Amino acid sequence: MKEICLALSYYGVRKIVIVNGHGGNLPALMQMARELRDKGIFVSIFQWWSAASKFLPDLFKPEERRHATAEETSVNLALHPQIVNMDMAVDEEPHKHAAQAEGMTLPLDTVDYTSSGVFGKSTTASAEKGKKVFEVVVNELVEHVKLLKGTKIEDLMQKPRV
Repeated sequence: MKEICLALSYYGVRKIVIVNGHGGNLPALMQMARELRDKGIFVSIFQWWSAASKFLPDLFKPEERRHATAEETSVNLALHPQIVNMDMAVDEEPHKHAAQAEGMTLPLDTVDYTSSGVFGKSTTASAEKGKKVFEVVVNELVEHVKLLKGTKIEDLMQKPRV
């Protein structure tokens, strides 16, 4: 991603929006965005599930809004129904890892919490709900792009440090 952003910058692009589809990417993307900001390139990271949660708060219950649950499965049913087999949908609560404690961040993977990859309820997914999510998310992404387009690059760059 960094090399792509630098290549875009070579051609004069100074504002970039990355649409992130995986929560695990966020720390690396944020680090990259900070580094590129130092080089005069502003990168914002759009995470679709945050927009969906804000603008469709009642469409899914909390246990349907986590990794591989009804929200994500619904979006896939709407966009790529041929790759979703609802006969394999499961509801599984993630378990707490034995080494997990308050204030601790551990380098764990999904498989450390759940055997299926589902962090809650996926069996309630539907293409209809996925279409609603997709529409709302795309509209919010368009608004975000408009906002960035209307913002001067100088206002997005780092301020002098004291």
